[in-house]
Order: sequence, then C-alpha cells, then structure tokens
Amino acid sequence: MKKYNIRNYVRYKDDVKASINLIEFKAFQDYTRDELIVTFLPLVENIARKFSTSDQASGVMDITDLIQDGSLGLMRAVDKIIWETVVESEDPEKTLKSFLSKRIKGAIRRAIDINRGDIRIPEHKLNEIRKDNGQNKVMVAMFFNSIFLSIDEQVNDDDENMMHQIPDQSEPYNIALLNVYLTGLLKKHLDKKEFEVLRLSYGLNCDKHSANQIAHILNIEGSSAYVRISEIKKQAVQKLIENVDSSQVIDYL
Repeated sequence: MKKYNIRNYVRYKDDVKASINLIEFKAFQDYTRDELIVTFLPLVENIARKFSTSDQASGVMDITDLIQDGSLGLMRAVDKIIWETVVESEDPEKTLKSFLSKRIKGAIRRAIDINRGDIRIPEHKLNEIRKDNGQNKVMVAMFFNSIFLSIDEQVNDDDENMMHQIPDQSEPYNIALLNVYLTGLLKKHLDKKEFEVLRLSYGLNCDKHSANQIAHILNIEGSSAYVRISEIKKQAVQKLIENVDSSQVIDYL
C-alpha cells in the first residue's frame, strides 16, 4: 500500500468544499447529476474515513484510495436513484442519503476485498502454524472475523435502518471465490438457524438481507429481533472459530 500524500488530501477537501459552495440550494430532484455527486462527496469521505480505521482496510488501502472507490460507487448510485420513491418518502433527504450510503459502502467493501487478496502472512509464520496441528485459533479467528464481523462492527451510522426504503440492486458482499468452501464449513459446524443467519447476512449464494429481513424469514418477532440476529451471528462465528482447524483456512489467509 502506498503512503498517501497529505497535501493532496487537504487540497481535495478544499476543492470539494469550494465546489459545494457554488451549488444553488434547491430540491435534490432538481440537481444535475454532477451537482448531486459533488454534494454527497463529503458523505463518501465520512464513510471512507470509518473504513480506514477498521481492521479490514488497515494495511490494504489508504484514505485516498477508499475515497476514490467510494466516489465511483456514488456515481453509479446517482444513476440508479428512483426519485419517485425518494420524493414520496417521509424524509426524502434521509432516504436519499441512506441509499447512497449503502452503495458507497458496497463499492468500498468490494475494493477492499480485491486489494486484500494481495495480503499474505509471512512464510515463516505459516510454517509455524502448519506445525501446530491446526490448533492456532488466532489464524482461524482472523479468517472468520475478516469475513463476517470486522466491517459491520467498525462501520456503522444512523442511516442503516433506512436502507430498505429504496430497493438496492448492488452486488452482495464479494466473497464469490469462497462461497462454496464457506458454505461447506457452515453446514458442517452450525445449526440450521445459525447457518441461515450467516448465509442471508452476507449473501452466500443469495442476495444480502438486513437483520430485520432475516428476523422475518426466521420468524423471530419483537422490537429487538434485529438484536437477536446480531447475537446469533456472533455466536455462529465463535462456533466456527472453536471448531475449525487453522489448517482448513490457512491457504486463504
């Protein structure tokens, strides 16, 4: 990962601020495409900054790289806005921001996934792990947490509950190369409910589902149903860590 240029980053922030000041205030649906993109560039930076401090992006992508990929996600999202849905919602600004946030996060997550493929544990460390007869749980935890927990725990905002207001057609969290292998491990070590929670949450051979959607599918009712889904998710990941040998995941680290 290259070291980013602080001066360029500061100049970027100043340029964005100056550009926003030139935009005449009006209803969002009356903005041009370019005006919308510029207006929500600070949202991209905010999301990118949260990702930049996460374990997931550390050592993989710097803040400027994350902003670049997030901005591409914003541009694609702007082209897919359903204005009728936005305008008719109870809070159009929050609904629009929620939709854009989800697409920006999706773009950044995919970029991290792609770039994380270049990260490798030093060979001498791998040799140590190979000699421990599969008992190194640190490596197992690294594997499953990086896939199922780290991003969700590090990145969140107040807009998550609004995500469902506009249909999202973005690609699911990009773990396509691991889908078959992960599905096998999940089926072997988890009960049916735990398997379904992880499968639906992260789009294993299906679209991603929100916690509320999963709760509905699994007939988990109540105002705190989404909390229960989160508990099951963490419980399932912990069970995987306890039951899977490092030898089964080492080639993916």
